[in-house]
Amino acid sequence: MTSKLTSAKLSAPKLAFSTATTLDLDCIMPAAGLSSRMGEWKIMLPYKDSTILETSVKNALSVCSRVILVAGHRATELIDKMHGYPDVEIVINENYHQGMFSSIQQGLNHVRSDYFFIAHADMPCISPELYRNLWQARAQGSVFLGDKSRSGHPVLIDSALKDAILKQADSASMKAILRRFSMTYLKLADTAIHFDIDTPADYEKLCAEYPHLGD
Repeated sequence: MTSKLTSAKLSAPKLAFSTATTLDLDCIMPAAGLSSRMGEWKIMLPYKDSTILETSVKNALSVCSRVILVAGHRATELIDKMHGYPDVEIVINENYHQGMFSSIQQGLNHVRSDYFFIAHADMPCISPELYRNLWQARAQGSVFLGDKSRSGHPVLIDSALKDAILKQADSASMKAILRRFSMTYLKLADTAIHFDIDTPADYEKLCAEYPHLGD
């Protein structure tokens, strides 16, 4: 890896959504993309009483002890926006143009827990219960909420796979690496595990069909 890596630990008193039921688990959340299909910075679009990104982070922190947020595009603005959120560490991926796998690798350098989640910043409909489902099914290798044809997100990964992931080129395929190890599928029918906000039509659907999800 040739990219320069910097990070900032953002800590503050616990907000209302932090509870005693959180687990000692890290969650890598790539948030470095250009949002080219949306035409504007999608993770900062309004959703509920905050933004798509903040809702995604809130949901993860309802279960996880820490979110490792990987920034690239407009990183300074993201740091300013997320300042004051508890248990969020922001890692800067200067090679974010290489794709999401490079951001996963950068975040993985900061993982301390025995298992870790990878979740998407543009999937604000992922409920805390879905994270708990993955944790309850933890196993060697990786655990997915969907099935083999549509695996869904987030994913829970055994930290024993860290070295295998970090040794790959930053253009590699995460799914191809995980296939070398055990993969468990929970085969849940929840549509939220496939619903990421990529286009204006997706955003319209989010606001129309899921305006109060998680309230």
